[in-house]
Parts: sequence; C-alpha cells; structure tokens
Amino acid sequence: MKTEPTAAFHIIGIAVRTTNENQQAATDIGKLWQRFMSEGIAANIPNKISDSIYCIYTDYEKDYTKPYTAILGCAVSGLTDIPEGMTGKTIPAGHYQQFTAEGNIFQGAVADAWVKIWNTDIDRAYTADFEVYDERAQDPENAIVAIFIAVQ
Repeated sequence: MKTEPTAAFHIIGIAVRTTNENQQAATDIGKLWQRFMSEGIAANIPNKISDSIYCIYTDYEKDYTKPYTAILGCAVSGLTDIPEGMTGKTIPAGHYQQFTAEGNIFQGAVADAWVKIWNTDIDRAYTADFEVYDERAQDPENAIVAIFIAVQ
C-alpha cells in the first residue's frame, strides 16, 4: 500500500446519502449502480476526461460509521455544465493511500477490500475516498479496482 499525492479533480454523476449502519450502504449504493448502468448515466455526462467510472465517498458526518454521500460518475474537465438530476463535486487535492480490490465484483471483492481498510490503523482524513473502475474492471468477474483513501 503506497501513499501518493493526488491533484484535485472534478466529478459529475448521481449521488445518494447513506450510512454503513445496518448494511444500508450496500443497498443504497447497489441501487445507485443499477440506476447508473440502466439509465446510461455515463453517456450523459458532459466534458468527460476518460471513460473510467468513479465511486466517490465524501461529505462524511464523522467517519465511515456515520452518514456520508456516495457519488457515482466520471471525471470531467469542469463543473460549469451539470445536467439536471446530477451532481458535481470537486475532489480536493491531498495524499491518498492506494488499495486494490481484485476478483469478482458481484461476489463482494470491493466490499471485502473495504472491510480490510476499515480494520487498518491508517490516519484517514475523511475528505473524499474513491474507487476507480477503469479498463481493468471491464470484466466484473476478474476485476481490478483501485481504491484511494484520503490520509492526514
């Protein structure tokens, strides 16, 4: 696990406010993914800088045990053109510790990686954390997903 500086970037997508309590996030984020894919949200995001899909975790009430916002979308060149029903957010520059989830997404590979992250003693910043679904995640049964955790 390496820590690297990351420049600020912009995201446009769809969002949900959720919590990890009582497995609520698994339900809410699952529905967010279903909507994102079934409605072709990525195709309607203007000014994309790549086809990678980002799942951002931000606006933490306190830490991962309290409510936060999940945004599913794409990185964009700016936030001047946000379609109706979508949200835009600037992810702040900072230092991020990178983790990797490997395996079948449908069988919990990413969720398992998050359980490991929650059980580490890294000094998290709780500004914004994110997953990147790039070309390595095209095969969901053999995916590689990068997870970036903001650290102090």
